Amino acid sequence: MPNTSIDKSKSRVIVIGAGIGGLTAGALLARRGYSVLILDQAIAPGGCASTFKRQGFIFDVGATQVAGLEPGGIHHRIFSELEIDLPPATPCDPACAVYLPGESTPINVWRDQQKWQTERQQQFPGSEPFWQLMANLFNASWEFQGRNPVLPPRNLWDLWQLTQAVRPSTLTTLPFTLFTVGDALRLFGLGNDRRLRTFLDLQLKLYSQVNAEETALLYAATALSVSQLPQGLFHLQGSMQVLSDRLVEALERDGGKLLMRHSVEQIKVENGKATAVVIKNQKTGEVWTETADHIVANVTVQNLVQLLGEKAPSGYKQRVAKLPPASGAFVVYLGVDASAIPYACPPHLQFMYDANGPIGENNSLFVSVSHPGDGRAPDGKATIIASSFVEPTQWWQIHNYQALKQKYTEEAIARLAQYFYLKPETIIYQEAATPRSFAHYTARDRGIVGGIGQRIPTFGPFGFANRTPINHLWLVGDSTHPGEGTAGVSYSALTVVRQIEALK
Repeated sequence: MPNTSIDKSKSRVIVIGAGIGGLTAGALLARRGYSVLILDQAIAPGGCASTFKRQGFIFDVGATQVAGLEPGGIHHRIFSELEIDLPPATPCDPACAVYLPGESTPINVWRDQQKWQTERQQQFPGSEPFWQLMANLFNASWEFQGRNPVLPPRNLWDLWQLTQAVRPSTLTTLPFTLFTVGDALRLFGLGNDRRLRTFLDLQLKLYSQVNAEETALLYAATALSVSQLPQGLFHLQGSMQVLSDRLVEALERDGGKLLMRHSVEQIKVENGKATAVVIKNQKTGEVWTETADHIVANVTVQNLVQLLGEKAPSGYKQRVAKLPPASGAFVVYLGVDASAIPYACPPHLQFMYDANGPIGENNSLFVSVSHPGDGRAPDGKATIIASSFVEPTQWWQIHNYQALKQKYTEEAIARLAQYFYLKPETIIYQEAATPRSFAHYTARDRGIVGGIGQRIPTFGPFGFANRTPINHLWLVGDSTHPGEGTAGVSYSALTVVRQIEALK
């Protein structure tokens, strides 16, 4: 058993999972005087925002861009409290270049608001009233979120935080609470604008897991506007790993501990309160129990139910079981010669290849490309990371898994070759990941990614709360704040820290 001795005068918190949400919660709690132990079954921290190295190339596992680094942004706020420097980063401009089926000119999602307005007016004539509504809803929602509301509220303290965050401007969003993006398009007579809807489907799938017809309008307003100034998306210097590395440094500086290759097998509950976790050392097989005053689970809501076992409240368990199927990801990682990259290639691109196919079922790719000198590739080389949403089940039921993986890999590279110069002589290294890969390395149930689909019944005020039905058991991560990547899970972590502090 490792040395996990603690200061008995401090409240003890055990964090399950060293993804960005778990590391952020742990680092903030250690900074505020708690005794913190973070456990993760993987080799390196970061979860879906970690990295791996191959032949001199550094690949981001999943997340490849960051929001919230701007002054007042969530990462900026958290790193300021932790008194650590934000990692160097460059703004993504355009945030994404989107290629619709059969088109060779992209729709550029520019960082500058005026430039983006001009672009969308040219691309989608007659749609400006829709975009203006989205901008108005975003501004009201963003100001509201900046005042740290707790959504959904689960007790009087949560409700008080929510009430304090409300302003007259917030009330302008209320009439649209039960609207989807599809409803808004019809409201402005754009319901049959196939090209606009295809663009929105592609963009929203990245954030909300579902298409425009199903995505909650208030959620979409944030997802579609956060890439513009004064916010923006950023490309980290080095890799996504620098984010988790700095959080680990802060955690350990303030007395917290991180144990990798240690999995949590069970959460123990007594009299409706979480009291301990059962830990397994992945190297030695040793199993033991550690008690805690609070347990923070940086896991999927599906994994949380599994960890609770028979102690999972029946209503909570049923709600999780009834969730629509979650998405998995198929990802191709390529290390290439720089000659494979077109001149002035944007850092992020999105391609859709079949206008009639189901979005995400390998008919679209989201692509991230390294920059010269950004630390991800040797001189004269580059990385290309291309991901597609897939239905996870087939990857677990297929008899010839390797053949399916090879088929998807070849298909993805063939499609990428329509834009990049990909030949045997320019591809130096290639690897692929499937839902089974993500399940192995992140322990996420069935390898699902991206959180819960942001439909009306599961977004914001109707979503899964950080405060679980079990006392002193907290949920952070993309089950509670999905779709905004590291920014979203960091916001969920800050909420939990505030909720724990309020119990003092």
